[in-house]
Amino acid sequence: MSNTTDKAAPATGEEELDAAGSQLSTAPAEEIANLPSLGVIGWARWFWRQLTSMRVALLLLLLLSLGAIPGSLIPQTGIDETKVADFRKTHETLAPIYDKLGLFNVYSSVWFSAIYILLFVSLIGCIVPRTWQFVGQLRGRPPGAPRRLTRLPAYTTWRTEAEPEQVREAALTLLTKRRFRAHLSGDAVAAEKGYLREVGNLAFHIALIVMLVAFAWGQLFKSEGNKLVVEGDGFSNTLTQYDDFKSGSLFTQDDLDPFSFNLKNFRGTYEVSGPNRGTPRTYEADLTYSVGADGKDKKTTVKVNEPLEIGGSKVYLVSHGYAPVITVRDGRGEVVFRDAVPLLPLDGNVTSTGAIKVMDGYRDAKGKWDQLGFQAFFLPSYVKGNELASQFPALLNPVLNLEAYHGELGVNAGIPQSVYQLNKKNLKGFKDAKGAQLRENLKPGETMKLPNGAGTVTFEKEIKEWAGFQVARQPASGWALAGSLTAIFGLAASLFIQRRRVWVRAVKGDDGVTVVEMAGLGRSESAKVPEELGDLAGILYDQAPGAPDADDDPADSEASPDPQVAPAEGADTK
Repeated sequence: MSNTTDKAAPATGEEELDAAGSQLSTAPAEEIANLPSLGVIGWARWFWRQLTSMRVALLLLLLLSLGAIPGSLIPQTGIDETKVADFRKTHETLAPIYDKLGLFNVYSSVWFSAIYILLFVSLIGCIVPRTWQFVGQLRGRPPGAPRRLTRLPAYTTWRTEAEPEQVREAALTLLTKRRFRAHLSGDAVAAEKGYLREVGNLAFHIALIVMLVAFAWGQLFKSEGNKLVVEGDGFSNTLTQYDDFKSGSLFTQDDLDPFSFNLKNFRGTYEVSGPNRGTPRTYEADLTYSVGADGKDKKTTVKVNEPLEIGGSKVYLVSHGYAPVITVRDGRGEVVFRDAVPLLPLDGNVTSTGAIKVMDGYRDAKGKWDQLGFQAFFLPSYVKGNELASQFPALLNPVLNLEAYHGELGVNAGIPQSVYQLNKKNLKGFKDAKGAQLRENLKPGETMKLPNGAGTVTFEKEIKEWAGFQVARQPASGWALAGSLTAIFGLAASLFIQRRRVWVRAVKGDDGVTVVEMAGLGRSESAKVPEELGDLAGILYDQAPGAPDADDDPADSEASPDPQVAPAEGADTK
């Protein structure tokens, strides 16, 4: 009969880890198992502490900056819908992705608004507790002197024959004159200075909130519209009068300021020589404007960067061009079109292009009534041999180049089209005697005859100028400016102002001589604390001069030097 011995099976790795973990725990397993969970309120408190921490606020600020980058690189529907449409045509793969991510309207997207609101809440959660804490510090007094002043970074001491009360009174007066908050605390004077550092810090964060609110308010209620006005014409501030208009999501038509103006005259001067020849020197628009329905007419001159301010709106002068007066007559000599036609500049010398559209102007051989269209190029300073570009922006030798067409302009199809472009899809060009496209250069007063008795086109001697105006309404811009300035000064104060404390202790020694101790402490590392303490110690030493030691010659006390501030034992001397 053989005897068998039972042996324990070797422990597995998981069992060893469990055993080690149970040995590391200092609480019984039953207590760990019975720990209550955080619950909804506990998790809410934890989330609030994380959200209102400074590191999360900085992270949200970084995310907001990164989120604004697509808004400046990708066309936005609220700024230029035409560029967005062109982007969709040229990037058929990226456009649907950008739509899902909201990259065509970044600043009104859900994710950008979420970052914006979280940053706003985080800043408020950071500022409110710190503000109450700072108010409590202002209402309180500087803390009393530590028991061992020798432990502080800046320290000095000397003996004097003056009474401790006299030294403390002199120290209190000196520190008060140096704008310290000082008071007597036991056998020492406690003083503190540099509260503007925390004021600047709080002002910086409050200014950030003001800027965020101002930015959001401005984006929600802003409006911006453009209008081209020819000399002699006017504008009334209504939506139907604008050439293009965009606004914030909460803007309403009632927010428009009631005013109107007429463009009486436009003046532009240019450099005539040198490397800057042709560069504009002055652009000025003489206006007559009125505010409200029954407002009296007032005269003013709008210049570049000098807008007309009416209520909350600013009228800026942003562009300029020419509008030659054109007269079109039919085959019977009757005027079917006469108007100043604004043409859009193509370059700095105001080489301009545009279209002239005549709804009913030509009856062909079959009796069909055709519409007329003219592609126009205007050269304010024409030089023979260069048919495509003007040589100077002023009217030195104006020439109007016209191409004549007839057919269907497409204006009755119900599809919007630009008044400055000619859709030639359903148009036929008039032919000259050689069978080529009819094209002529006209000087002021000259007339181009259309073939087959279709009529004539006359470039009148009158050439008007037009001015482009931008009417912008940006609410809360003043608050944004005030917030940015406050943020700059607050940040400067928080960086350059040092908060520091000074203590002066004066007590009787065992030999009946007063021992004076001075020490300083900065809330942040700064070389200013030892320097300032040395200056204060020198002044106080003059009022309470040093006494000789018991073993010294009394004659030596007449030349006792000022005390020198030295780092205390264990202090960082770097």
